[in-house]
Amino acid sequence: MQTTNLTNNNSIIEFFNLLLQEDANSLKDIFTYILNTLMKVERSNFLQAAPYERTDDRIAYANGFKPKKVSTSMGQIEAQIPQVRGASFYPKALDKGSRSEVSLKLAIAEMYVQGVSTRRVSKITKELCGLEISSSQVSRLAKELDEKLELFRNRDLGEYPIIMFDARYEKVRHNGSVIDTAVLIAIGFNKKGGREILGVSTAMSEAEVHWRDFLESLIKRGLKGVKFITSDDHAGLKAARMAIFPSVPWQRCQFHMSQNAQHYSPNKPMRSEIAKIIKDIFNSRNVHEARDRVKEAITNYKDKAFEFTSWLENNIEEGLTVFQLPETLQKRVRTSNLMETINRQIKRRTRVASLFPNTDSCLRLVTAVVQEIHEDWVCGKKYIDMSNWFKE
Repeated sequence: MQTTNLTNNNSIIEFFNLLLQEDANSLKDIFTYILNTLMKVERSNFLQAAPYERTDDRIAYANGFKPKKVSTSMGQIEAQIPQVRGASFYPKALDKGSRSEVSLKLAIAEMYVQGVSTRRVSKITKELCGLEISSSQVSRLAKELDEKLELFRNRDLGEYPIIMFDARYEKVRHNGSVIDTAVLIAIGFNKKGGREILGVSTAMSEAEVHWRDFLESLIKRGLKGVKFITSDDHAGLKAARMAIFPSVPWQRCQFHMSQNAQHYSPNKPMRSEIAKIIKDIFNSRNVHEARDRVKEAITNYKDKAFEFTSWLENNIEEGLTVFQLPETLQKRVRTSNLMETINRQIKRRTRVASLFPNTDSCLRLVTAVVQEIHEDWVCGKKYIDMSNWFKE
């Protein structure tokens, strides 16, 4: 069987489709191939470099493979353990004492994470393994996954001086129709400058009651020390935030504000002018310079773009809150663009499902995705410089 390189962007679905094209004669061959391939990917992720890739981020070097016999209920298989020179590495994919049945369950669970329906899971598993797996069995595996995800969603929190919120929508079946379900996400920055996914929630709307319940759940889990909040201008969030965090400064996302301001342009050619005005205001050296530029813009445009200047007077202060923070923090938290990055990763997975059978299925998939992101963040580098705010 030919060797295939996988990247972080390969989904398990694409991987299984590839396997179906191969001439694999038995489940034992397929399992061996899956295990060896996953261990190669894990080594590349650990090294922060693909095979033969030259990069400054590399932390060590690949050093061949070491054969190891692994016992399964199908008999022994010979795994090729990737070796590393210059660092300590052992692949998590090779759980000592794991059996093929557990691996198969995890594969099916991962397919759920990728948004595959129960019917499709059963079909692919039958074609791949020669096994008929019932809907009840797949549902039971989903329940096992749900229990693990629930632990992540309900874990204890702590002190996070800066938090961000955002909402996105996924299509879900409900009472015979298709509705848009709101997915709420919170991320936090701890005192050392690390970033974490704090929570995720799904409900039928983005109304204040959903946001309030979500914020209250974070407090109950131990969230404290919040000194700054960044988000877009969600009406439900605004009301809930004022009730739960009444004295915490709020920064409205400057990126979305800039886009919103252009909607008040009296004509298309003036949009670029308005975009530059907003950009110059937000890039001011301090809040006093920003306010001077606001006044200048209102004076220059009140006759030829009255709606824009009216919007500027009523909204711009919400985008200037970030000037209260040390300069080293401002660029990282003046927009919710980090949330947009998360949303893109979620969308890449949820579009496989396209339509969820219920909100539980939606929450399962989104939680699994954001937990992966969270784990990468926790193991990664410091994201924001808090040194001018907190002494480590």
